[in-house]
Amino acid sequence: MTAARNPVLPGFHPDPSICRVGDEFFVVTSTFEYFPGLPVHRSRDLVEWQLVGHAVHRDEQLDLSTVSASGGLFAPTIRHHEGRFYVACTLVGGEGRQGSFVVTTTDPAGPWSDPAWIEDAQGIDPSILFDDDDDDDDGRAWWCGTRLAEPGDWPEQTEVWVRELDLSTMSLAGEEHVVWHGAVEGAVWAEGPHLYRRGGDLLLVASEGGTERHHAVSAARGASPTGPFTGSRANPLLTHRHLGGDAPVANVGHADLVDDGRGGWWATVLATRRLPLDEARADALQGRETWLVPVVFEDGWPVFAPATGRLAEEVEVPWADAQATAARSLVDDFDGPSVHPELVSVRTAPGARRTQLGERQGHLRLHATSGSLHELAPHAFAGFRLEQPIATLATVVEAPDAPSPGLLAGLTLRLSERRHLTLGVRAGTAGRVVELVLHVDGEDRVLGVAEVPAGRLGLALEIDGFEAVARVEYGERRIAVGTADLSPLSPSEGGGFVGVVGGVFVVGEPARDEGGAALAAAADFDLLSLVHAPAR
Repeated sequence: MTAARNPVLPGFHPDPSICRVGDEFFVVTSTFEYFPGLPVHRSRDLVEWQLVGHAVHRDEQLDLSTVSASGGLFAPTIRHHEGRFYVACTLVGGEGRQGSFVVTTTDPAGPWSDPAWIEDAQGIDPSILFDDDDDDDDGRAWWCGTRLAEPGDWPEQTEVWVRELDLSTMSLAGEEHVVWHGAVEGAVWAEGPHLYRRGGDLLLVASEGGTERHHAVSAARGASPTGPFTGSRANPLLTHRHLGGDAPVANVGHADLVDDGRGGWWATVLATRRLPLDEARADALQGRETWLVPVVFEDGWPVFAPATGRLAEEVEVPWADAQATAARSLVDDFDGPSVHPELVSVRTAPGARRTQLGERQGHLRLHATSGSLHELAPHAFAGFRLEQPIATLATVVEAPDAPSPGLLAGLTLRLSERRHLTLGVRAGTAGRVVELVLHVDGEDRVLGVAEVPAGRLGLALEIDGFEAVARVEYGERRIAVGTADLSPLSPSEGGGFVGVVGGVFVVGEPARDEGGAALAAAADFDLLSLVHAPAR
């Protein structure tokens, strides 16, 4: 017997959905404006998880180029049916095509198909039930989703609706049925619905209360996918909202159930770690993460975290023999044929030469595609999810000596366009400087400046909770540039649905040669590392 260490997918991995295929488990999570999108993780024991691919991995699959921060890819569901994986999701915002879609594959490592857009699938948070166990329904498939009730009986009331899905045409068929508005009168955002067949009953599991402090999981049962459904008298079945603001784990919800094939049941849920801040607590920079919860059934109803009703830091998996990892390091020295599979960019940029490997041996070259990180644009950025409160983000950068207008290259901790920290080198007519700048809601706060020589520079951000110390190295010198208060990057303060992603970036406008031709606004990076320490 061994224990899974929660969160099982640390860092920004919200809205988890899980399925089992034979002895393997697969989880997909939301990515919003980041690309590649919808990471698929695999495990044989629910303890150790490995990224095997992304359901959205080609610029041409979906247009994320103009989606806002925390727009884009919302709340996917992963299911397996007759040898094929299905991921249903919704693209929200931007100037390209929006709405719900399905991508499929026979191999979760990819390639995944182009999206099949589901016409008339209003709202968000789609899920698919393959009702193979129901002889009367002859293996029919059902689509369920969430949308705002119009008119609603109260503000932000939503409704869960169900309709048959024709797999041959990948389109909705038959009559639509509204089956759920939440377990509590006045509850907002009944969302994230999933349908399961257990014996002769249909089980509906959904969340409500919004994705922050009042998030909760509830359940209902019915005889058919189209209802009617009757809620459990024990609703809500899982929540931390009653624990108050000092609870170290909050925002618990968005559950998906899985049978482990060994007589047990489990759920993946999202939750947020909270850290001390000014005699209170705030959401950690990691944002909403994926947690594992044991489930048992009593009288046909799921019981989450039996006997405690709370998420635990460790969860015993009786049949597992793996060793849980307390913290890990993410490193890319850019010497291989491809970048690290967990590196992400901000938005898609079809045809843009923003991230290039191999233009210079052993380096990643970033070509500026935006003038600043506070623009809504496909930035020249490559980063890792910040997984633990204590970590060191580092790089070695070489920016051009000739100044380009506004050229800035270095490290960033990014929550959104509105809120990010940069430690960047800027080349100007008066020489080169490294600047530590916190950008909050349109305002740049300069926290430190250091003059540096031309050539290669080592940059590092040493993160401890809501504080970061910035350093620069060159030759034998190691200089402290400044200290940053990171609390504005907490999702509690900055809002949105994501956590902090740390990486390298380049912004600025191309310079011009004597003939007026544009010169590349680019910089080379020899390393990106994110070393995590176990959370205290």
